[in-house]
This record gives sequence, C-alpha cells and structure tokens, in this order.
Amino acid sequence: MKLISIVSRAAVVGVVTTTVAGVAAVALPVAASAAPPAFKLRPAITGHVERVSRTAPLSTSDCVAQIGIHCYSPLQYRTAYNLNPLYSRGITGKGRTIVIVDSFGSPTIQHDLEVFDAQFGLPNTAVQVVKAGTIPTFDPNNADHVGWAQETTLDVEYAHAMAPDAKIVLVETPVAETEGVTGLPEMMNAEKALIDKGVGDVISQSFGATENTFPGFDKGDFRSIQGLRYAFTDAALHGVTVLAASGDAGATDYQANGEDLYPYPVNSWPSSDPLVTSIGGTQLNLDNTGKRVSNDVVWNDGYGATGGGLSHVFPRPLFQAGVRNVVGNHRGTPDISMSAAVDGGAWVYYSFVGADSPWHIFGGTSEATPIFAGIVALADQQAGRRLGDINAALYLLGAGSTRTHLPTGLVDVTSGDNSFADVTGFPAGPGYDLSTGWGTIDANKFVPALAFL
Repeated sequence: MKLISIVSRAAVVGVVTTTVAGVAAVALPVAASAAPPAFKLRPAITGHVERVSRTAPLSTSDCVAQIGIHCYSPLQYRTAYNLNPLYSRGITGKGRTIVIVDSFGSPTIQHDLEVFDAQFGLPNTAVQVVKAGTIPTFDPNNADHVGWAQETTLDVEYAHAMAPDAKIVLVETPVAETEGVTGLPEMMNAEKALIDKGVGDVISQSFGATENTFPGFDKGDFRSIQGLRYAFTDAALHGVTVLAASGDAGATDYQANGEDLYPYPVNSWPSSDPLVTSIGGTQLNLDNTGKRVSNDVVWNDGYGATGGGLSHVFPRPLFQAGVRNVVGNHRGTPDISMSAAVDGGAWVYYSFVGADSPWHIFGGTSEATPIFAGIVALADQQAGRRLGDINAALYLLGAGSTRTHLPTGLVDVTSGDNSFADVTGFPAGPGYDLSTGWGTIDANKFVPALAFL
C-alpha cells in the first residue's frame, strides 16, 4: 500500500528471530492494453515529503504552526476513538496476537518500539520476528529496504499502541510486494504457514496491488488473483480475521510500473477480496488532547486520498446484499475507515536511518489498517475467542446503526469524496458508501458490539 509520509533518514539494533518454513468473475469495461511493462520493484511506502523530521514529536498546534499540517500521537487517537474506557476495564488485547506482514522488516524494530513506548508512556512488548525465508541484509541506501522498514515501524507501533497487551508477530518476507504478483506468493505462503501453526488472531496487511495489473486481467481471466487466495480461505477456516488497506490514490491506483495512475476507477487486491475486511481512511481534526474539533471527513488532503470503489474481479458478496443500491453487482470497498490523512498524520519513531532526527509523520491507509487491527484484538479479548471473518457482523452492525439506530459504535462519515488525480471518485453519505464504508468507530461501543456478534 502506498503509505504517505513526512520523512527524513540509521543505526542497527538486533532482535531475536524465528523462521517459518474459485470466485465468479464480473466483467467490467477495461481499456485495451499492450504487453505489461516490466515490474519496477519499489516499497509499499511512497509519496514522501522530504526533509520533515524532528528530534522529538511536536504537539498538534506546533505542527500546524511549524509544518503546516496536523499531527497526532497514539494518545490522541486513543481519546478520539474512545479507547480509554476499554483499557480501564482491562480490555487491552491481552491474550490475543496481531500478525503484521511486511517485506524485509526493520533491523531496529524492537529498539524503536521501546523508544516509542517510553515517549508516550505505553507498556513495552517484545516483538516476535518471523523470517519467512532468507531476508537480505538491510541496506540504508536501498530505497526498497528503507521504505519497507518505515512501513514495518508504523504497522508495529500503531497496532501495539491500540492493543498494548496484544502479542505482536512481525512476519518478514524476502521479496518486495509491487504492482502485480511479485512478492505476493511469499506473503501468502507466510500467512498460511502461521495460520496452520495456530499463530495469530488478526492479520494486518498494509500492502496491495491494483487488480488490473494481474496477469490475464485485461482478458477477463482472474486466475492469477484467485490462485493467491489460499491464505484467506485458510484464515476463514481457522477463525482468523484478515485486514487490508484500501489504497492511497482515491478511486484510482497504480499501474504495473508503480509510477503512473490509471485514468479511470480501479480497485486493489487483497483489499477487494470478500474474505478480507477493507480498511479505508478518514481525516481527523483534533486538538492537542485528542478531542474532536470537527467531525471526521473522507481522507482527501492533497497528499493522497482513501482507496474505495468497485472490484472488477469479485461479485457482490452476500454480506453486501443490504447495500446493493451502492455496490450493484460488485464487491465494494472499503468496509470501515480509520485515521489516514497526512494532514492529521501519526508520529512514528525509527532509527535505522537518520538517527539524529528520528521522529516522522506518516499517513495513508497503511496507518488505518494496523490501528483497526488493534481494535479487532480488543474485540477478540472481550469476546474470549477469535472473531474470524468479521464482514458479516460489520454489515449487520451497519444495518442496525442506520435502520434502527442501535448503539453499535459505528460513526457515520458523511462529508467528502475520494476523487483523485482527475479520476472522479465516490462521495460519502448517510450509511454505507464507497469512500469510507460504514464510516469510523467509537471503540467503547463498537468493541463490545462486535464481540457480541
């Protein structure tokens, strides 16, 4: 997923590691295409705004004054999403495991998490690193390595911040995910291996590839995607929740070269998979304590915009029957949304490069996804079991929230759209929409409601 960041650039700290060894197609009009271009390997994190880093995190008001954007700490997100009452009742993710999947990982992840936790008064945890193959030695001059290390750090720090007592398992794969199929088999193999070993209650995936870039897509042959779904079918069988970021380029996404956007609406996998919960992005406007100054809106701040729209591969799943007026005959994304704006980004600490100025601001649905992974871990703990595929429950809560006004904890987002790069997107509105799904959450209500179903 194209994580957006406000970044700069280093020391290496070691961590203890271990090693792991048919859907109906929907035909939509697609543009004629020549032979696919050669894949360009690049990290999931792009769109950097360079030279913005700090020796320590700033308050929101100082960020606005000095940088011109809003910035938030995990403590502000805890207030904004009303998580503190859950923590006071002992709902902290204890006994649950979040699996985070990233290419290459970070050489300093344990040290960096400890510094991050100390800064914000969070309890520390030991990150279990699982190497799914031979991981190349980190090269601070390799943009792929640096980008994925940034992604890894964001994922680990914010999943942990939301569910502080959940176990974090970081799975490092040896090949970078790019547009198309490069790297994805390694990721799916790693996920399935852990699922089969009984490891993980929720899997957080901050990566994706545009459906159109998969071999055969332009001919209506979707076997290259269908052949990668085995980890998700395995997750469903074992009751593991799978999440994926919906994208950071609004209603469009990147072509196979990783540089150019499609000039028409597209969608990305695995976010578009019906066995996956798709996480979109909102923009929060918070004060220095985390209280809302105004309602959340669709993330579309000029740095990027939340992914969302209709799948060209998957038909409407049963759980979206109640929103057929929005999605038609296709799988629609996202399902739910959390904070993703760069103008409202998250403070992240890393030291693998630029250790003299190690605090950075990150946004993107790559932020929203680990945040929501933490929420699912809390709900798993409250339920006393794995919740597994939560899509049916999520849409049941959505129907209850909009039709009978039950206190489900879903908070509708009704302002904004995800038009981006001259591609017309989808407006937010009452109920389910193709820019924020069911909106966002009040965790104090949402976690018990999700756990109940």
